[in-house]
Order: sequence, then C-alpha cells, then structure tokens
Amino acid sequence: MGEGFNFDDSIEGIWDKLGEWMDSLILSLPNFLLAILVFSLFVLGAKYFGKILHKVLRFKVRQDSIREITIKIIKVVIVAIGFFVALGLLNLDKVLTSVLAGAGVVGLAIGLALQGTLNNTFSGILLSFLPEIQIGDWIENNGYAGRVIEINLRSIVIREADNNYVVIPNSQVIDAPFKNFSRTSRSRVMVNCGVAYNSDLEMVKRITIQTVSELYPQKGNEEVEFMYNEFGDSSINFVVRFWTEVTSNRDILLARSAAIIAMKKVYDQNNINIPFPIRTLEFNNSLNIQKPISGENEL
Repeated sequence: MGEGFNFDDSIEGIWDKLGEWMDSLILSLPNFLLAILVFSLFVLGAKYFGKILHKVLRFKVRQDSIREITIKIIKVVIVAIGFFVALGLLNLDKVLTSVLAGAGVVGLAIGLALQGTLNNTFSGILLSFLPEIQIGDWIENNGYAGRVIEINLRSIVIREADNNYVVIPNSQVIDAPFKNFSRTSRSRVMVNCGVAYNSDLEMVKRITIQTVSELYPQKGNEEVEFMYNEFGDSSINFVVRFWTEVTSNRDILLARSAAIIAMKKVYDQNNINIPFPIRTLEFNNSLNIQKPISGENEL
C-alpha cells in the first residue's frame, strides 16, 4: 500500500514553486520595466511624429481627410511596432509566434462577426482619398444636409443648418448618391413665380431678365434664363434660372431670397400682379323666411 498524503511535503512544494516564480519575476523585472519604458516611448513618439507629419502634410496635401487618415494609420503602425518590440524584450518571441500563427483563424472569425464594421473601415479609407468629398464641404446624403466636420474610419460627421450633428456610417455614404455643393464655385439657382393672365408676358420676361442680370452678373457663357412653363389655376407660371457663387444650401436660399425681393419690387413699379388663389362662394338659392314651410299649417 502506498504512502499516505503528507501535508507538510505539499506545503513545502508550494513554497518552492512560489519561490521559483518570485526568482523568475525578480530576474525578469528589469526587462519588464524596460519593455514598459520602450512601449511608452513608442506611444509618445507616435504622438509627436503625428504632429510633425501634420505640419509637413499641411503644405504637401490639400485634402484634410487624406492628412488625417494618413496620420492615424501611421500612428497605429508605430504603436504596433512598439508593442512587438516590448514583447521581444520580455522574451515572449515564442508566444508572439504562436499568436501570429493563430491570427489567421482569429482574423477570419472576427471578419465574419464584424462585417459591417470592416465595411465602414474600408469605406472610410476610400472616403478619405475621394476628392469629391472633403472636410468643410456642404453635402446632402441619406436625407441629411450639412457641412462635413469629420471623416474617420467608422463614419462621417456632418453639422446641419440647425447646428445639430449627424453621424452617417461610411458604407452608407459610399453606397448612396450624395450631392456636394462645395465642389463648384458657381451654381444655377431657380426661382418659380407666376403673373396674372392679363399681364404683358413679353414685358414680364424682359424686365425680369434685366432685374436678375443686374443683381447677379453672368460670366462667360452663363445667362439668365426665363421660361413660362404652365397655365396655372390663377396665374401663368414661369421659372427663372441664373448663375451665382454658392457653395452651400444657405447660399442658394440667400440668392433666391434676394432675387424674389428684386422681382417683387420691379413688378410693383410696373403694375404687374402676382395673383393668389381666391375662393368665391355663391348662394343662388335664397331662403325666404316669410314663406311658410309646406305642411306647417296642417299641424
């Protein structure tokens, strides 16, 4: 029959094991502190290198989104290098090799689980290098309109006219059409109006084109266009189209407002009526209160 359990020997074995771990920790402490110091230096280096790179790229690259995404990627790469160097100082090369060997399987699993996130990430990289959309542009996308404040690896942030922020996933911006008001310095503005049926249509056209042309001088091949488009219920309707310098939806509204004010003034000076719908109620059958109702005397 074997010997019974010896409690003292077990305690002694535990203490021996703890002593070995303590000796190993003491021996590894300098490398551990050095690894922390090296990793911290890489993190600080990435931060300051990003600032220097931002100053350099500011004169080399005009597009803000390209500068920001480039700086973010380089900072992540520097921090990752520092992490691997720190693992090497801790003599964890074998562990690192095992981690990298299993990274393929883990990466596949993560990729399947985070398809939407990865899609937004790659879309963010594409948006950062897309010249048709930049930080500071006024765009319309997915039913929202505002100025682009930030383009990151997950979403695009726009500030609407009411000063509220809207965060749109990058994949939705890439997959859906968007309208950029800031890519062209001049755009065409349209004003719809109508005049009374008894108006001199030729005179209305002439003074409208003259008024708008004086307010917004046209350049090159540009011209003020005036076209009647329908016989309305109470007016003959037309549209005026002219070119002016606009880079946002607000600029379009201001240009349209100024044109409407100028057109109304010149119409008033020339006795041109802009009619509005009028409803007339006619009562052809009048009620005679003196005439007795049939059957009233039979009661």
